[in-house]
Amino acid sequence: MNLKILLLLLIGTFVISHKQSSTITEPAQQERFDIEKDLLLPQFDCKTDVDDLHSVAAFKTLVTYSDFSKINYHAVAGTYGMQKGLYVPANMLFELAFGNNWTDAHENRAAAIEKVKKLAKKTLRKGGDVWIAEAGQSDFSAKLIRAIQQELPQIDMARRIHIVQHSDWNEEVTTTEDLQFVKQTIDYIKIPDGNAVGNGTPGFRSPAFTNWAAKISDPKLRELWQLAVDLGNTYNGKEGRYLNKAISNGGLDFSDLSETCWILGLESVTDTAAFFEQYID
Repeated sequence: MNLKILLLLLIGTFVISHKQSSTITEPAQQERFDIEKDLLLPQFDCKTDVDDLHSVAAFKTLVTYSDFSKINYHAVAGTYGMQKGLYVPANMLFELAFGNNWTDAHENRAAAIEKVKKLAKKTLRKGGDVWIAEAGQSDFSAKLIRAIQQELPQIDMARRIHIVQHSDWNEEVTTTEDLQFVKQTIDYIKIPDGNAVGNGTPGFRSPAFTNWAAKISDPKLRELWQLAVDLGNTYNGKEGRYLNKAISNGGLDFSDLSETCWILGLESVTDTAAFFEQYID
C-alpha cells in the first residue's frame, strides 16, 4: 500500500475515534441549582396581592416533597418595593410553614438584611451559589447584594448570585436604581409570567381550581393551605388592597412559585393541577 494512503487512513481512523470518544464522555448539561451546596431564598413582597400567601403554601409543599427535602432555603417576608397599598400581614402563615427559618423584612428591614447576609456569605464561602426567587420586587435583594459585595469583594457576583423574576409589574414597582443595580451586578434572569399557562414556565393562577382540599391527604399540609386560603380571603381586595379575582372566585394563585420551579428545572409542571398531582401525595 502506498505510504501516503496508509497515513491518510490512520489519520482518518484517529479523527473518527476521537469524535466518538468526545461524544461519549461529554458531560450532561449542568443543573441550575446544586442541592448539595446552594442556597435558595424565596422572597415574598406580600404587598398588596394575596397571591404570596398561596405561594408560601406551595413553596412549603414543594420542599416537603422527598426530592427537594434537603434543599437549603430561607424565606423572607416583606421584600416589597415602591408600590402603594397596604401590606398583607401573614406572620402566622410564615411561622406555620417555616418555623424559625424565615425573616421578617417588613418589621425590620435592616435586621433582615443582616440576618440573610450571614446565610448568603456562609454559602458563598463554601463554594455554593445564592438563588433568589423574587416573588416581589428587587429592593431588598439590591440592599442584600450591596452588603455582600462590601464584605466579600472577591466574589464574582455575576456568576455566584442569581435572581429569577417572572413579573413585568414587579419590575415596574422596583426602585429604578435598585433594578438597574441588580441587572448590572448579578445574574438576573427574567422568565415568562407564572400567571399564564403555555408560555414555557408553569402557570399557577387557576380561578377554577377550587377542590384543592380534596387533593391533600397530609394533615399538616392541609392545615397550611387552609390558613393560606383563609388569610387570602380575609385580605383580598380589602382596604384598597389588590383584588385577586382568581382567589375571590374560590380558586388558587401561587404564580410566584414559577421562579422556584425554573430554578429547580421543573418547567414541565404545566399548571396547578399538574403541581398537585406531582407533588402532593
